[in-house]
Amino acid sequence: MSVTIDIRGLPPDRIAFEVSPLAELGVALHALAEPAHHPGLHGWATATAAGLKPDLAERLCEADFLWRSTFSDVFMPFAGLPAGAVPAGGPGAHGPRTLAGDLDLLDLLDDDRFVSAALEFTCGATYAEGGPSALTDPGRRDRALELAAHRGPQQLDFTRRLLREPGSVRAWVRRLFEDCDRAFFADTWARTAPQLAADARHKTELLRRRGLAEALHAVSPSLTVDEEGARIHADKMAEGRTTAVDPAVGAGLTLVPSSFGWPHLMILHAPGWQPVIHYPVAAPALPGPATVDVLRRRMEALAHPMRMRLCRSLARAPYTTSELAEAYGITAPEVSRHLGVLKRAGLVTTRRRGRYVLHQLDVGPVARLGSDFLETVLR
Repeated sequence: MSVTIDIRGLPPDRIAFEVSPLAELGVALHALAEPAHHPGLHGWATATAAGLKPDLAERLCEADFLWRSTFSDVFMPFAGLPAGAVPAGGPGAHGPRTLAGDLDLLDLLDDDRFVSAALEFTCGATYAEGGPSALTDPGRRDRALELAAHRGPQQLDFTRRLLREPGSVRAWVRRLFEDCDRAFFADTWARTAPQLAADARHKTELLRRRGLAEALHAVSPSLTVDEEGARIHADKMAEGRTTAVDPAVGAGLTLVPSSFGWPHLMILHAPGWQPVIHYPVAAPALPGPATVDVLRRRMEALAHPMRMRLCRSLARAPYTTSELAEAYGITAPEVSRHLGVLKRAGLVTTRRRGRYVLHQLDVGPVARLGSDFLETVLR
């Protein structure tokens, strides 16, 4: 599984590393709503939540579906503006460096785009389809209301207001983000912006000197470029396709660093929007996460009862095939087949001692399975 970005024919100067305060605010709000996803931010989340005034805390709860489980594209409005829509001399086309500038770009999104992005929490299944928004399509409107009702009364009320008066909801959302800025985000951004700007400069230089493949690998080992240099693949437990050369919005790919993002690697791939890769700049000092395919093979390998029993012995000491066959009352060929599955999954190591071949469990990748699984489903 992966999200694929078509970059065939994309000029190198249209690949940009940029900071975005609004995108960072979105991830910060997510960390407040889901602190379990971000164990390294518990101190910040606890202190920030404790300092919120009751009115702001209540309003954040009212809208938290915009950032709790689905990171809405409203936090990256620069990607949804058609080519030439940003006023000359106004905020930058990609990732303006002030929250006010980002919010001005959010105001430039038309109602259809804003509503579609705001309803991602109910309409995620149609995210990659494009088409008319729930404002203009009665079928999508009914479906959005039905799904919002399943999510809860707050989501249903928000959806009704959004479809009835999108302008007033947009103003309400902007005021909410401005109040977050005054309450906590301005100080947070002042501390994190220099680090993010430095990372963007470093990755830009790496792109210029070493090429796209190395720059993407520095962003995340989960990002690769195919041999033809025509597509970027993001190894995620999701399927999606987009293009960075859509003439309707202009050719471009933006990569946005985040100090709050780990373990999430988020890809904006909505039709009619420029693709954006939102990546974390800091992560725990652990080995790189397994790919989705490797994780699947490891979990399937360990799910078999006999292989689980073999691992009990292999975790304690090295064994030969015949020793394992005798210990568990099965034939040597059966043991070899089970060991082959474990080896292909990267869970067993083999070494020769004289004429004997010894097998042993590699406890490192086994110990990481839990965090690998969590990082992969959250990536």
